[in-house]
Amino acid sequence: MMKEAIPFLSATELGAAIQRREVSPVEVTEAYLDRIQQVDGKLNAYITVCAAEARQAAKDAEAEIVRKRYRGPLHGVPVGVKDQIHTKGIATTSGSRLRAEFIPEADATVVKRLKDAGAIVLGKLNMSEFALGDPVNSAFGPAHNPWDLERSPGTSSTGSGAATAGFLCATSLGEDTGGSIRGPAANCGLVGLRPTWGRVSRAGVDGASWSVDTIGPVSRTVSDCAITIGAIAGYDPQDPYTYHAAVPDYRQSMTGDVRGIKVGLVREFLDPETCGVEPQTRDAVLAAVQVLRDLGAEVREVSLPLAMQTGVIIRTITHTDRTSLHPEWLRERPQEYHPNTRVAFMTGTLLPAQVYYKAQKLRELVRREVLAALQEVDVLVQPTSAAPAAKMDPNSRVRSKEQAKRALQEGSFRGPYSLSGVPALSILCGFTKEGPGALPLALQIAGRPLEEGTVLRVAHAYEQATPWHKRRPPV
Repeated sequence: MMKEAIPFLSATELGAAIQRREVSPVEVTEAYLDRIQQVDGKLNAYITVCAAEARQAAKDAEAEIVRKRYRGPLHGVPVGVKDQIHTKGIATTSGSRLRAEFIPEADATVVKRLKDAGAIVLGKLNMSEFALGDPVNSAFGPAHNPWDLERSPGTSSTGSGAATAGFLCATSLGEDTGGSIRGPAANCGLVGLRPTWGRVSRAGVDGASWSVDTIGPVSRTVSDCAITIGAIAGYDPQDPYTYHAAVPDYRQSMTGDVRGIKVGLVREFLDPETCGVEPQTRDAVLAAVQVLRDLGAEVREVSLPLAMQTGVIIRTITHTDRTSLHPEWLRERPQEYHPNTRVAFMTGTLLPAQVYYKAQKLRELVRREVLAALQEVDVLVQPTSAAPAAKMDPNSRVRSKEQAKRALQEGSFRGPYSLSGVPALSILCGFTKEGPGALPLALQIAGRPLEEGTVLRVAHAYEQATPWHKRRPPV
């Protein structure tokens, strides 16, 4: 196999080739390190590249496979990890100067599980400072979208989106509070899964909002997403909020058959006047729904009346939660925050308690609304975002009242599923145009708690029936 071709295999294909010993983990790791060296100067997807550690892990993986101690589909496969997830002996910065010198003494549970699965950790991926929804506020400079370097790769798992779409890792981990896995997946043309809250341990993760934060995969294909979530999910005594529930082999759910699956198309996200969805996004989602219908799914419209309020609700909760984690930093070291982060965190400190309390009450109403809809259908579908990736504004400032309103409106596209704690996945469903300058468009699929398998089943059937996942960005 040509070394230059290795990074362009899916994680699933790569794992199978390693198992067949057509390529070694050492060759694979060197191919990825070479590509990072060649391309990451454009994307700025990595904060730290762990070349020495990755090479040693690759040698260990190769020795195990030679001795027929094969660990599974990620054995020898290179992955990237968002830089708020702790890695033993390796800086974990949360994208901030305030954490630039922090070196954890232990791996986060999800990193330990990746290593137990035989995965090779290539490095720590760029992110919005403290997982805030701003594409430019990382202390290490912004990550760039491989489809258009001037555009946002999505927030806050900016590097997870950029590195995975740019073929700088085979699959990656992000973290999703208000949509920070699904947004980068949408902007970068990937598959991003926010699992059920409690399906994956948060032990060893710098949090943003304890009751919303979720770790999950950002991958190039649904199969890659399935093997990644399969490796990291499961009960963890270090995180008492994780479910005591068996983790299935999610690949078995991907039969390609969605006949009889009940699909609920969320009405509120189809009306430009209500939600600001752009026509090209709306059309791509409706075309995707028609594909599911043609495959035998039963499609009906459903309503989530509170959906368009969820951007405000989740921003109120998560901004308040974030500022409560380290209030002394904002008092004593405000100059070390990016200016945009500082303004956002100061806003969080000024929110009255009764506003936070009201947001929590509304959250419960949203949760009931989503769960009630999922009693009538198997999955809910809608756009992941109102529009394709926007151009990044590097200037530090409060931009405008209108921009703030749009940001809250955009947060509502992913907010219902963050607030209700159900699994939700973003998948590529088309492009803005053919040829150069095309930008990805995305479909979101949400399911019942702990039914990631159903979500993956629907996503995989759609993916296999369409050509979108075969296209590459121009980097």
